[in-house]
Amino acid sequence: MGKVIAVSGKGGAGKTLLAALLVRKLVKTGHKSILAIDADPDSNLPDALGVPVESTIGDIREELSVKQSRLPPGYSKDAWLESRAFEIMAEAPSFDVLVMGRPEGPGCYCSVNHMLRKITDSMMGDYDYIIIDAEAGLEHLSRRTTQNVDDMIVVTNGSLYAFNTAERIKNLAKELRIGFKRLYLVVNRVDPSHEKLILKRVESTGLEFAGAIPEDASVAEYNLLGKSLLELPDDSPAVKAVDEIMEKLSVQGGK
Repeated sequence: MGKVIAVSGKGGAGKTLLAALLVRKLVKTGHKSILAIDADPDSNLPDALGVPVESTIGDIREELSVKQSRLPPGYSKDAWLESRAFEIMAEAPSFDVLVMGRPEGPGCYCSVNHMLRKITDSMMGDYDYIIIDAEAGLEHLSRRTTQNVDDMIVVTNGSLYAFNTAERIKNLAKELRIGFKRLYLVVNRVDPSHEKLILKRVESTGLEFAGAIPEDASVAEYNLLGKSLLELPDDSPAVKAVDEIMEKLSVQGGK
């Protein structure tokens, strides 16, 4: 069974940055069995990883709505979904990418979340690591998209609103009895002049502090140029910070 790490938080806090750099660290340490899942309808993870994606789970949902009545006898909907999910994956040398996307038709959006959950569960034994860039806010908890996660990392920036979202994620997970093995907090784009105040705010959330990611001009440059964050240099402040965060998550070197 692979290790599942999900990255959550308020929109714009830095979820995709952290998810991409987690994948980068795994690749750099020799892992070759990694699945990166973009579960946010505003899909940015493929761009951050430099991997083009042609089809999404939302596309599969629309396809199934047309083909369901024509599936061969004895061929279950779940089996069809799993086989199509493998077909639409974008492949890189050391990792695969799966994107939730949006349903194109008028059907209930929760069905896409349900499909993502079933597909993720079925693939957990096929990868050493699954990294999920979760939907912003609390929706992934109420829809239970991230219910089988080992490590949940909540990302916040220096704003009070983002810290409040982090605390609500912790409380809702407890209320819904979603048993993450570890629940961490990471602060992104830290201003050194506010470090003491931020640490006090971190402590008030009751979440385990995994580390801080400093402001990094190279990240902004790569985003503007459309370059993969996997190409960031090893001495990038953001890269070095995430490498230290990964050590707290007890990620071992690959083979």
